[in-house]
Amino acid sequence: MFCLNLKSYDPFFNLAVEEILLKNSEEEYLILGVNDPCVVIGKHQSGHREVNTKFVNEHHIPVIRRITGGGTVFHDRGNLNFSFIRRSESGKQVDFRKYTKPVIDFLASLGVEARFEGKNDLRVDGYKVSGNAEHIFHNRVLHHGTLLLRCSLDTLRNSIRKDTSKYTSRAVPSNPSSVMNLYEMMNRIEDISEFKRLMINYFLKSNTGYILYDLTREVTQQAESLAESKYKSWEWNWAYGPEYQFSNSFEINGIIHSCRMLIKEGIITECELEGSEKGRSISGKLKGCRHMAEDIYDLIRKENINLALEEVYNFF
Repeated sequence: MFCLNLKSYDPFFNLAVEEILLKNSEEEYLILGVNDPCVVIGKHQSGHREVNTKFVNEHHIPVIRRITGGGTVFHDRGNLNFSFIRRSESGKQVDFRKYTKPVIDFLASLGVEARFEGKNDLRVDGYKVSGNAEHIFHNRVLHHGTLLLRCSLDTLRNSIRKDTSKYTSRAVPSNPSSVMNLYEMMNRIEDISEFKRLMINYFLKSNTGYILYDLTREVTQQAESLAESKYKSWEWNWAYGPEYQFSNSFEINGIIHSCRMLIKEGIITECELEGSEKGRSISGKLKGCRHMAEDIYDLIRKENINLALEEVYNFF
């Protein structure tokens, strides 16, 4: 089994590497990597329902959809991502305990007693330190998870939407949990590079079948291409997934407005905006607009409606 230490901090590229190795290889892998700040949503989720749209836009935090299911997670350089790609027997492919057991053993070697709890979490003293998700491709499984070492918990909490009541959808919801950084439980390990090195060494020494692996030029080029065509695209990150309905009431210029929109494949297909004459005038114009803050803001400006960008977030 190959052990791959990803050198890139680019989350688009790193997610693409997983998909390329899952679908274009017959080998088995353990992949360890660290990403620049981003929010990663599950394959069957609605992005705006899961993320604080205003916060991630203002802080230039990309939202990226992965190919595995599950809920929304925040990544930064204080978070270690691990992935297993293994061949699997039909009927025994989805097995979260199987793939998290070696991670639990690794944490135990550092004096941290983690437990598998719920559907896919690793917890320490009731606090979530790892979320996990899986994807099946023919006879192969991609299992990946996070390990919070010294993540910015404030940014994590601000990036993820707390109140999702304005959204109605069949999309998979996240299950909010109380989280904790592992460094608070380990006196001597605070640096993510050291943490990753310790995990690599643990697997190399405790499992004789693991050998170090470097990305080939071919795989690197394939992943770069997939990152550009898929993982950076609006079509994958925002338009993919079930339709959803958004409803909200808000005040603009002292007038209460009510808004109801239906969004399919990322596009506003129905819109009712009541409250002011100008508001009603743009209801029809919002149909066909992407449900993105910059698109709605540009449309409103073209209609010479005096609405600040701050107020556009009432539509999210």
